[in-house]
Amino acid sequence: MSANMTVKLQPGTPAPDFTLPDAEGKPVSLADYRGKNVIVYFYPQAATPGCTTEACDFRDNLASLQGSGYEVLGISPDAPEALAHFTGDFALTFPLLADEDHAVALAYGAWGEKLIQGEVTEGIVRSTVVLDPEGKVTLARYQVKAQGHVAALKEELGV
Repeated sequence: MSANMTVKLQPGTPAPDFTLPDAEGKPVSLADYRGKNVIVYFYPQAATPGCTTEACDFRDNLASLQGSGYEVLGISPDAPEALAHFTGDFALTFPLLADEDHAVALAYGAWGEKLIQGEVTEGIVRSTVVLDPEGKVTLARYQVKAQGHVAALKEELGV
């Protein structure tokens, strides 16, 4: 199956479970979040302009999201050390998880072909999946723009 055939998640379906290391190398499991709504967002690379914009947006809106019962998890193919720098440099207050073999991104439909500066490359397609307390998908957005995404998401979630 080629990467551009990645299956996108559909609302109402159970999200694939995962356990990934956080910035400190500690394992974080989706199962730890049962009973809560979770926003799982996939971004291409820590500390790049778009990803920084998006991460800072989630950070700045975390209180209102958590106040409405949503936890946030960011996932990228970066190594934990890179995530530790990113977290520290931008005072990020939610877990960033290392999906170095991009298996989770693939399972969530967030990996595929994309066009970067005229070149077709494979990588993370900036995506956000929202899960309910049972771990079912309530919302799945693919190829989102970094700028303004969190505001649009909050509007969709009624936060």
